[in-house]
Amino acid sequence: MSTSLRPLVHDCDPGTDDAVALLLALHSPELDLLAVSTTHGNVSLQSTTRNALELLDFAGHAHVPVYAGAEGPLVRSPVYAPKIHGRGGLGGVTLPQTGGPEVSGQPKPLHAALALLELADRYGDSLTLCATGPLSNLALAERLHPGFLKGLREVVVMGGSIEVGSPKLGNVTPWAEFNAYADPHALRVVLESGANVVLFGLNLTRQVRVTREREAALHALGTAAASLTASMLGGYLDMIEKRDQKIGALHDPCTVAYLIRPGLFRLEAARVHVNTDEGGTSGMTTRTEGAANVQLATWADEDGVYELLSERLGQK
Repeated sequence: MSTSLRPLVHDCDPGTDDAVALLLALHSPELDLLAVSTTHGNVSLQSTTRNALELLDFAGHAHVPVYAGAEGPLVRSPVYAPKIHGRGGLGGVTLPQTGGPEVSGQPKPLHAALALLELADRYGDSLTLCATGPLSNLALAERLHPGFLKGLREVVVMGGSIEVGSPKLGNVTPWAEFNAYADPHALRVVLESGANVVLFGLNLTRQVRVTREREAALHALGTAAASLTASMLGGYLDMIEKRDQKIGALHDPCTVAYLIRPGLFRLEAARVHVNTDEGGTSGMTTRTEGAANVQLATWADEDGVYELLSERLGQK
């Protein structure tokens, strides 16, 4: 492995935006994607794992191992988001098979939490963990081996929302972002781990909008990866338009864009708390007083993110 590459594990619940994030990572030579770990979230664990396997096969990276993990959150029952991602998770898009119905293979037999610990042992503080779903796998690994997360280079998370006073704080309840709501106890474990956490909440990702114009521009690039991305984003827009919303947000790909070009974002040290109580504000994240536990992403170069996405997915 070249020392110029950043060793990376992507923990995800594909999901359209997770899928775009994964495609961006696979088309970025700066990143050495060692493994994909899957969790419950946008759809069931069985579906997120199948989607990850098929995406890797589609992109020509079927050799990247996939480890299936948590079927549900640490405490509560699972919640899913079929009204946003469709029943299969990819916005109604069916990936083309490149080598027959079994080409996408099977996940490795090791549970994702154990795989994360093994990879951390092997790569130490050079390893980056990018998490774009509920954080159940990360929390399980941390509980099995306290200090695991603190030993990593970075833990880059899409989750939460820090929009104090906003009329639309959350996206699954009025107060909570989906990943935080789906497993708030796991998010608390990560926030309290002492890890170098970089947090991308809705306050950031809503600055990088998904529109029909962006969808058309990606389609026009003409490559398989760009066309698939455009189709998935189009399916996502179809879903939200049924709910009288015309502009979406490019949530998960912002985390990978940060790993490639951190200058596209502005970060500031902050202390973030997540509410784990049951009730209407469960999963709500707030900025509080005290020592910082995250680097909070507060600003994005929207055009720059799309330029990066187009540059990488538009490669012939």
